[in-house]
Amino acid sequence: MFQSFNPKSFVNTQFLFFTGKGGVGKTSTACATAIHLADEGKKVLLVSTDPASNLQDVLEVELTNTPKPVPNINNLDASNIDPEEAAEMYRENVVGPYRGTLPDAAIKSMEEQLSGACTVEMAAFDEFSSIISNPAIRSRYDHVIFDTAPTGHTLRLLQLPTAWNEFLEESTHGASCLGPLSRLQEKKELYEQTVKSLSDKDKTALILITRPETSSLYEANRSANELKEIGIKNQMLIVNGLLQTHLSYDEVSSAFYQRQQEALKDFPNGLKQMPVYSLPFVSYSLTGVENLRYLFKQYTMPAKVETQSQQENLQLPKLSSVIDRFSESHTRVILTMGKGGVGKTTVASSIAVGLVEKGHKVHLTTTDPAAHLEYTFSDTFDHEKLSISSINPKDEVTAYKEEVLSQASESLDEQGLAYLKEDLDSPCTEEIAVFRAFAEQVAKCDDEIVVIDTAPTGHTLLLLDSAEEYHKELTKSTGEVPESVRALLPRLRNPKETSVVIVTLAETTPVLEAERLQKDLVRAHINPEWWVINQSLHATETLDPVLAGRANTERKWIEKVRDELAQNTAIIPWISEEKIGYTKLREFTIN
Repeated sequence: MFQSFNPKSFVNTQFLFFTGKGGVGKTSTACATAIHLADEGKKVLLVSTDPASNLQDVLEVELTNTPKPVPNINNLDASNIDPEEAAEMYRENVVGPYRGTLPDAAIKSMEEQLSGACTVEMAAFDEFSSIISNPAIRSRYDHVIFDTAPTGHTLRLLQLPTAWNEFLEESTHGASCLGPLSRLQEKKELYEQTVKSLSDKDKTALILITRPETSSLYEANRSANELKEIGIKNQMLIVNGLLQTHLSYDEVSSAFYQRQQEALKDFPNGLKQMPVYSLPFVSYSLTGVENLRYLFKQYTMPAKVETQSQQENLQLPKLSSVIDRFSESHTRVILTMGKGGVGKTTVASSIAVGLVEKGHKVHLTTTDPAAHLEYTFSDTFDHEKLSISSINPKDEVTAYKEEVLSQASESLDEQGLAYLKEDLDSPCTEEIAVFRAFAEQVAKCDDEIVVIDTAPTGHTLLLLDSAEEYHKELTKSTGEVPESVRALLPRLRNPKETSVVIVTLAETTPVLEAERLQKDLVRAHINPEWWVINQSLHATETLDPVLAGRANTERKWIEKVRDELAQNTAIIPWISEEKIGYTKLREFTIN
């Protein structure tokens, strides 16, 4: 269907940026590309600025922010830059001068505003800029490969004149988390040169990575359009993890293959406008230099001989154990949390149905599109103990933006409003807007268990906390924390009343990202009670040699979750059909 990706034929720029949503294989593809080019005799520098980077795991070598040769590969150097460390230094640089002169609540608010993903992303961009503008690096390497890329949101911010003003003097709404550009005026010229280099098709190529899955393709299309509008037009797409063949008599193998083919039928038109390549779904873990060398070769890697213990599946509690626990402990608020695509809506819906089956009155509230919810619960079941509400993130964000802009419009000039509008396009804005809507819904439920399919991050909770305190002391802030949010915040921190379920897949990036989510929640004094490992091939009995090989690679991540990260762990096997309707979900919870 698509031509196989081969770096030797398709890479012709000095700078390469790999981008895609978490878990699509950016780092492994970037590493394999770097190794391939180095093996061809090119001098290559591989750089990671991803805060959840697993570059060290993939290359199996300890790395620092200073480039060092990768053992056993001529011509390849690598470095791993932690943007969170850079963000921490930057945060202190901004906040430090105000200590002792502003109230503690104001300092706390400033610190939290500078603790979000946007500050980390800006710190990463600062690192990109330093490398791209370094003459020594430009002359020494044929290719510089980054295993992540700046987002359109960051690049748009850099193009706004007001962004270079003092953020703290311009802040007009208490829940903003975008102060990262303040005090960076001395770097304005450097950043402008960086954006210019990114837009130069002779210097830079953007390689979008996607899985053959609907949500992943949608995200790739969104990123492609966003970056194209800013001028980054030299783009190509790699569909990663395409199952080449399947066993017709194996239910899991057939369903896995068909699901991918169905997703590709809805290939977004925007992506059809660029070169599209593919990489196969492989049976082995993409870690270690030798495994990575196999990725671009057209033959199968020999299977490893497994010990008896490796052939035995790990036994973990099922989803029914999670439901039993919640039923017995009288938990009142249950939140599922996880990155997009891990199946948290299905898990939340299943928990809601399981609790109804145990006689509880349940309200399920979700950000899933209403039409899909109606589809999910479209059978004839009398939902006398189950009520459902749907939060539309787009509507909530629009209403929240209008509220904030309306309050700020009289005090800001045109440039200030442009900056505020971009500020409100940050991911944190959506989290806050959606959380406010959830809080209103929870406030209406007195005698029901409430199951919410999206938990707020610790950053959002702390931002709301600090915004409220900040608002109390500085009337300058026009942001207000609604009463429903004030009432919900302490409930979320009460483990007798509230429980958080982290949903993940047994793969490298989803587990590492879920670990970061958990650390962020702990920072806000919330300890997740359960981890649910969803869609596990390891928990199936597939005979497909490729899928069975991959199932074996899940063992390492299942053990890490069970032994290091989770208070309690449950596992859900990869299932061949989407669970639609109350009856199917009920069966799902008891098997």
